[in-house]
Amino acid sequence: MNVDFLEALDQLAREKGIDKEVLLEAIEAALIASYRRNFHSAANVRVEVKRDSGEVHVYARKTVVEEPKDTRLEISLDAARDINPSYQIGDVVEIEVTPRDFGRIAAQAAKQVVMQRVKEAERSVIYSKFADREEEVVSGTISRLEPRVAYVDIGDTEAILPQSEQMASDKLQIGKRLKVFIARVERTSKGPQIVVSRTHPGLLRRLFELEVPEIYEGIVEIRAVAREAGSRSKIAVHSRNPEVDPIGACVGARGSRVQAIVNELNGEKVDIVEWSEDPATFVANALSPAKVVDVHIYEDERVARTIVPDYQLSLAIGKEGQNARLAARLTGWKIDIKSESQVASHSLLDQLEDTSEEPEFATLSDDWLNEP
Repeated sequence: MNVDFLEALDQLAREKGIDKEVLLEAIEAALIASYRRNFHSAANVRVEVKRDSGEVHVYARKTVVEEPKDTRLEISLDAARDINPSYQIGDVVEIEVTPRDFGRIAAQAAKQVVMQRVKEAERSVIYSKFADREEEVVSGTISRLEPRVAYVDIGDTEAILPQSEQMASDKLQIGKRLKVFIARVERTSKGPQIVVSRTHPGLLRRLFELEVPEIYEGIVEIRAVAREAGSRSKIAVHSRNPEVDPIGACVGARGSRVQAIVNELNGEKVDIVEWSEDPATFVANALSPAKVVDVHIYEDERVARTIVPDYQLSLAIGKEGQNARLAARLTGWKIDIKSESQVASHSLLDQLEDTSEEPEFATLSDDWLNEP
């Protein structure tokens, strides 16, 4: 190794953000192992790379003793004082033992160490970068497809999109661009593993933040999200400014804002409802597009019993119960839905069951037989 090697190391350290001294120390540690392996030495050695010239020197380290038992590790006091009269028992003497052809071995070992450290540094940089971006949305391109996983190129690395995190409506093909939600970032032996999702409710939340300036600025806030990916979602919004309509801000002019999100999610229907701190009002809003006549809240049971017009019952429940299910997730309340006629019939039945006295009937006397 020479000055050119040190200059190349300088440049590499700047480009990859690695401390040059850390690289040199790693190289020296690797050279010790290379020396022992190639020269079958069990001696205690120290390797030094000269910081100014790049020259490599190997020194055998021996402890000064009265009578050496292992000459590879110990040296007599007389022999040590032949080198330097100041040596005492217990001191460590360094004797240069650099092999003649060690430069070639050193260069090879240094190359391997540098490549390994650079790879580790790059992995560390990628992990640090994306660990700070968990729960964000990024754009990527499908780079590889396997039976149970798709790989998404997100710029600096590939992210993993498992089958469980893919929408049924996603028609994935190599080269297709799409937005994904960074679900988690993990350290593994093979480097950072970035798992992304297309089904996470956070994807819908982040898409609205990107599309609606009022949400990004904090004027309108998203209070709750419920999602059945690829089919239908509900989002509850609230305005901190009474002059700003939260639903209108999210819908946009002629529905442009929400339509952009629907297009990204392959036509997934999105119901935008207004959040309310009053549970009854919030539950009624959450059942949109159905109209609700009345809501009774039972806090102990965490149940909201709602009444809807007869013609709105199927709409309130939704196909296979989807609308009611999403409303329950959105509000956090168990929702019991009844039509007005069902409530009326139940009320009549309850009245009959609760009657304790015999019903009164009109009676006629026998005198009516004698009447003309």
